[in-house]
Order: sequence, then C-alpha cells, then structure tokens
Amino acid sequence: MIRWRSLDEITPDFGPSVVTIGNFDGVHRGHQQVFARLLETARSHNAHSVVVTFDPHPALVHRPDSHPGLIMGPEDKLDALEETGVDAVLVLPYSLEFSELTPQQFVVDYLVRPLGAVCLVIGSDVRLGRDNSGDLDALAALGRKHGFEVVVVDDVPGTAPSGEDPQDQPVGRHTERRCSSTWVRSCLEAGDVKGAAQLLGRPHRMRGEVVHGAARGRELGFPTANLAPEASGFIPADGVYAGWLVQKDGTRWPTAISVGSNPTFDGVARQVEAHVIDRPEEAVEDFDLYGSTVVVEFVERLRGMVAYRGIDALVAQMREDVSRSREILRGEGRGTD
Repeated sequence: MIRWRSLDEITPDFGPSVVTIGNFDGVHRGHQQVFARLLETARSHNAHSVVVTFDPHPALVHRPDSHPGLIMGPEDKLDALEETGVDAVLVLPYSLEFSELTPQQFVVDYLVRPLGAVCLVIGSDVRLGRDNSGDLDALAALGRKHGFEVVVVDDVPGTAPSGEDPQDQPVGRHTERRCSSTWVRSCLEAGDVKGAAQLLGRPHRMRGEVVHGAARGRELGFPTANLAPEASGFIPADGVYAGWLVQKDGTRWPTAISVGSNPTFDGVARQVEAHVIDRPEEAVEDFDLYGSTVVVEFVERLRGMVAYRGIDALVAQMREDVSRSREILRGEGRGTD
C-alpha cells in the first residue's frame, strides 16, 4: 500500500482512482463495508483504490479540551487500512485553515487534480468542507460538474439486547444500532472489550513501548510489561482482562492485562500492565521487553479493579486471574501473525 503524507508525493501520472474520505478511527466494520465497496468499484473502473484521511483527527483541532479519546493511533490506523487491501492512503494534515476550504476547493485540489478521481465512495453521513456544507447533494452536483460519480454505502448495524436502549447497551443480539466509532468507545469505556471486538471485527489493541514500572508485579511473582503513558489506543475501563501480547516479529503470548492505578498500593496514575502467561522455560532468561514496542490485544474482561486488604489476598486473586485468562485464551492459538 502506498502511503502519502502530502500532495507533493503523488506522481503526476497517478490515476484514475476511486476515492473514499473519512477519519476512520478504529477502522470498524462500518468502515470496512465502505472499503469493500471501494475495492469493488475500483476494479469495475480499472482504477486505483485510494483512502483520504486526516492527521490529526479533526476533533483534536476543533475541540482540543473536550475531544473523545482516539480508538487507535495514526500508524495503527494506516496498518489497519493496509489490511483492507486498498492501493493507497493519502494522509492530509488537518488544521483550522484547512477546515475553511469550500467543498469545491477540496474536491478539485485534493481529489480530481492529484488523484484523477473518477468515483467517490462515501457513507450516507458524509460532510466535508467549510461548515460541513459538502453533503450528499453538494457532492453529487460537484461530481456532475467535474466528471466523477458518487456511490453511497449504507450504514452497517451493530446490535444490542432486546428490550434495552441500544444507545446505552453496548452489544447483544436483537435491537440494531449504527456501527460507529462512538459506539466502540462506549464499549471500551464500559470495559466491554468483547462488544468492541464485535464492532471492530478484531480485538481492540494498544501499542506502546515497554517501560520500567515499580516492579511490584515481579516482586509478587507476576512480572509485567508496562506500556508507556503515551501508548496509542483507547484505554479500556479499569480492570483485569485476558488478552495477548504481540511482539514486533509477530510472536503472540497469552496474557493477563491489568488496567488501573494499583489501588492496593495507593497508586495514582493509570497504567496498562501485561503479564505473559506460561512462558516456555527456554524463553524466561531472554524475555526482556524493556525498550521494545509491543501490541496488547484485549479479549475479555475478568473483573473490575479492587483494593485488597493485604498482599496474600492480592496474590491469590492474581493467581485466579491468570488461571481464568489461560482458560479463556486456550484454543485461540499461539504463534506468529
């Protein structure tokens, strides 16, 4: 997949292309439906498939003090986009000045001229340009003027339990709700990582450098890989989770993950700590992750975060957490991606 970070990187002879536009935070199943249509349409037009997205996320620019947390970091988003099979991604730097472009300026200067766009594949809620004035009708009119087709992709529904409000309940089986990044975040805020995985089509992931912590886990017999505070990815609700730690070479380790502030030890700052389960004997001596970048995948929440009275009670609970994590992850496989 070609990755462009400016228009200057696009060769003059590139095109024709079929393009989609959006923030695509999480690259969830709704986004994946758009990309599937993008690829199908590109094949029918004998054209390149191109995703146009933005960095930073517009919410960080317009609402710097109240923006929602991002589901994934920019590099993780690019990796997820590459997994969809698209030919190229154009990452446009987003700013207040950029947001003042009219829909026509954006279409002509960023899609038609540099990319040779012959078709625009979009969701029904698309808005672009100054004051979000570039809605479906405006884009259709611009398409007629500048020679590109507009294809609209219907929303992909998620589900919530029958009889419960889908706006409040993350995931279930009957009542439908539009699959969205907002819904994924609400699942993660509630600790419902299984629900988030249903919407994402894969486990939720965080990525970060392994840094030194207080070493309490090692002292208790449960050494952990602590993610740096600037790790990318939305931090789920405090608690203990079963999941996987994935090294740079793709090796996956079953893991018990702790998210929280270590209330038993009067902790303050939230931490994400991953304890690798059942490392083979030959790997123990060489298993030094400090300074390396790893991915942590969340599979299932075991419990909330609790302050225990004494070390013995905490260690007993940690043993149970490891046992339950082992059982949950058994059969999912270990190896390389």
